Amino acid sequence: MSKIVTAIYEQGVLRPLDPLNLREHQAVRIQVLTDEVEKGPAEEAIRILVASGLMLPPERGMLPPDPVSEEKRRVLAERLGRAPGKPLSELILEDRGNW
Repeated sequence: MSKIVTAIYEQGVLRPLDPLNLREHQAVRIQVLTDEVEKGPAEEAIRILVASGLMLPPERGMLPPDPVSEEKRRVLAERLGRAPGKPLSELILEDRGNW
C-alpha cells in the first residue's frame, strides 16, 4: 500500500508527522519532495494522480519546463487565432469521425 507522509527534517533526523505503521525490517521506497515543489496546482495534481495509481511518478532528474510568461502566451494565442484554416478542435473532431 502506498502512502504519502509529511515529515520534518530536524537535527539530522527525518520525523514523520503521521505514524507510519511499518513492520520491523520492512523495506520501503522514499521520495523526498520539498514544500517548494509541492506548492503549485500542477504538482498537486500529479501527486494525486500518482497516489491513486492513475499515473506513474515523473522520472528522477526530470526538470519541469520553464514557465511561459503571460505576455508570451497572449502573443502566441493571438498568432494561433490568426492562422489560416480550421480551428484545431474541428480538425480533431473530423479525425475522430462519428462517435
